[in-house]
Amino acid sequence: MGATSGGLLLSWRQPAVAGPMTAQGAAVAASRGRQLAAAVVAVWVIAAAVSVTVVLTRADRHSGAAAASAEATPAASPAARGRAAREATQPAGPPAALATISITDVGDMNFGMNGRYPPGGATELFAGVAADLHSDLTVGNLETALGDSGTTKCGPKPSAECFAFQAPASEALDVARAGFSAVNVANNHTDDAGAAGLQETDEALTAAHLSWTGRPGQITYLVRNKIKVALLGFAPYDYDSNLLDIPAAVAAVKQATQHAQLVIVFIHAGAEGADAQHVRPGMETYLGEERGDPIAFAHAVVDAGADLVLGSGPHVLRAMQWYHGRLIAYSLGNFAGYYTLGLGGATADSAILHLALRSDGSFAGGSVTPVRLAGAGIPAPDPSRTGIELINSLSRADLRASGVRIGPADRILPPPPAAAPLKPPVSTYSPLH
Repeated sequence: MGATSGGLLLSWRQPAVAGPMTAQGAAVAASRGRQLAAAVVAVWVIAAAVSVTVVLTRADRHSGAAAASAEATPAASPAARGRAAREATQPAGPPAALATISITDVGDMNFGMNGRYPPGGATELFAGVAADLHSDLTVGNLETALGDSGTTKCGPKPSAECFAFQAPASEALDVARAGFSAVNVANNHTDDAGAAGLQETDEALTAAHLSWTGRPGQITYLVRNKIKVALLGFAPYDYDSNLLDIPAAVAAVKQATQHAQLVIVFIHAGAEGADAQHVRPGMETYLGEERGDPIAFAHAVVDAGADLVLGSGPHVLRAMQWYHGRLIAYSLGNFAGYYTLGLGGATADSAILHLALRSDGSFAGGSVTPVRLAGAGIPAPDPSRTGIELINSLSRADLRASGVRIGPADRILPPPPAAAPLKPPVSTYSPLH
């Protein structure tokens, strides 16, 4: 017969008897047996009590430690409690790799003016770089109004310094067919055809199933690879989300972080032309207009939670910067301009930016395709890699240690180790716009 308690094994065996027992011997043996059995039971009871005491003591210590921790730790927010609840329901095992999204960005796109447009539309205009435009999310700056209502910007007798752009609405379909998912409309040419042109542009983009961002107060949401992305565009004009109002931009970005995992900000900022390749701290001006402080603005929106800042407007390539582990491209120059943009010199040097970002906004890889606009302003691959050399040299000169480095095979080197910006938790619901 055996018994166990708390890991203690108790065994008892009947003592051997050498021969026949007398009645008196049997009585003695029986008495001893009963005593031994009683002793076994007593030992078993004591061992069980000890085991229970140990368990209770451990539980009490654990409970006390938890209570002490609860007293020392501030009450968790509802969002934090929600995350903890979700994490508690996750199956045990190694952490899953974060989802990633591929992003392609180009600079300023224009499709002609005053009735002079590419015969094959934007499809023909992009043909030389068509293979470089496909990603989960391909975006660019739409530097024109769309429609046929006619431009109103320059009046009946335009000066040589006034340029007004409006292209046929069908160009939106060609842009979508080329692989674009969304465009930024926050720029100085979105209002070239007035209120009617704004409406026609939005209608053309809607018909082409192209998302857009940049109207006052607009935040555009879309989903790629199960990652919810927010797009915001800013330019220094009241018909766009205003680049000059940094506090309002910060508030908008913070709002976007509550509803999306990734936040991408477009800026149309800075002076223009071959003399505007360098990015410097402070307000930039052009033709008497304040064109924003690109560095201050970009840093402010990253501090607010933006994961990527994509610049346009100067019509030339500018530096790229790492800021808190997030990439800022201050200008990708001109991408396409049919007899309007990039007709020679520095304004013809361009690039296509390719990135992979994880769902937490961290950098997962990237490269740059050098491009040069030829002839009528048509983009084509640049075997001389002038765009790479310009970005590298401008990034070193203007931003020093924080400048982006493009290495062999035109790959973007990872950012230096730095603490990523803290992002507020994402809410569980937001309508898609």
